[in-house]
Amino acid sequence: MLSKEQLANEIKRAGAEAGFDLTGVASLEPEDFPELTAFTEWIEAGHAGEMQYMERRTDSGKLQRLSARNAALWARSIVVCAVNYSADKPYSNEVSDPRKGWISRYAWGQCDYHDALMPRLRKVEEAIRNAAFQAQIEVQTRAYVDTGPIVERVYAQHAGIGWIGKNTCIINQKLGSWMFLGVILTSLDLAPDVGAQDRCGSCTRCIDACPTDAIIAPGKLDARRCIAYLTIEKRGTIAEDLRAPIGHQVFGCDICQDVCPWNNKTGNAPPTSLPEFQPRENFFYPDLKWLAGMGVEAYRETFRRSPVKRAKFSGLKRNVAIAMGNSGNRDFIPQLEIMAADPDPLIAEHAQWALNKLRSGDSV
Repeated sequence: MLSKEQLANEIKRAGAEAGFDLTGVASLEPEDFPELTAFTEWIEAGHAGEMQYMERRTDSGKLQRLSARNAALWARSIVVCAVNYSADKPYSNEVSDPRKGWISRYAWGQCDYHDALMPRLRKVEEAIRNAAFQAQIEVQTRAYVDTGPIVERVYAQHAGIGWIGKNTCIINQKLGSWMFLGVILTSLDLAPDVGAQDRCGSCTRCIDACPTDAIIAPGKLDARRCIAYLTIEKRGTIAEDLRAPIGHQVFGCDICQDVCPWNNKTGNAPPTSLPEFQPRENFFYPDLKWLAGMGVEAYRETFRRSPVKRAKFSGLKRNVAIAMGNSGNRDFIPQLEIMAADPDPLIAEHAQWALNKLRSGDSV
């Protein structure tokens, strides 16, 4: 009969063999995590914006994400797996070219991260079932990659993967914050890891660097002002007062992670060796004219296996128009004139704003 510690160690070994950089365990008995109470307050304050899936509730009226056991009543432990996706490329604040935009580092890879992580999680699930069989224990499991009603970063902290930084990202003192998370709920009662210690200290670089002041307090993010939310999740018009601070970001934003000392390239955040996360050259610092001239079919083909498709065609074109307007590059005027005549009113509106900005000489 394997002990709880032995079972947990078998699972961690399987995580490493599957290609995860870190694997940890948090107990769901009892699931008394103060960070989940903070999540409730975040939702009630309206900071989730249009992300209504965050607000889904159980039949009793409680937020689904308030407990992982709302997804599986039989769950007793949660296994959290993390993989590094950092690349040996400059950060967004290190390169300045008015012809270029910025796609978030997490979307540079050869495929959607869901497709890269889930097969690895399945291998860990298989190891859990094998370990349970050896221990003569019946077991249930369920795996998620950013798709279940679970606040993954809370469990990642309690599983020892990293602490929740002031920018709300999980940070590991050796890998930094460029990590994808996957979780497995299991009915096994596993020995939990020690939660990660907060090592942000008095540093406020992420808060100070945010162009839209989206980090309203340490560990508190108003998604409605976050550039990642605005360029990915937000549908429709972006408020005019937020357009200039978006800068050249066309999909996502890395600013608060770029300035984090724990992501120092000479020490932390080493580049990944996994082939799935090697950057596609045209995704890193993409040409704005290329993106602006892209038709629907080219968009579908280019971003077919990429998270960028989450922004939708019109959303990406909206973002590109804003980046062009913020560039100060008047060479974009002919392309923006074409976009301003687009039958899609969302694209046309933001292209006209960009035209007005460039013609007036008002750059970022």
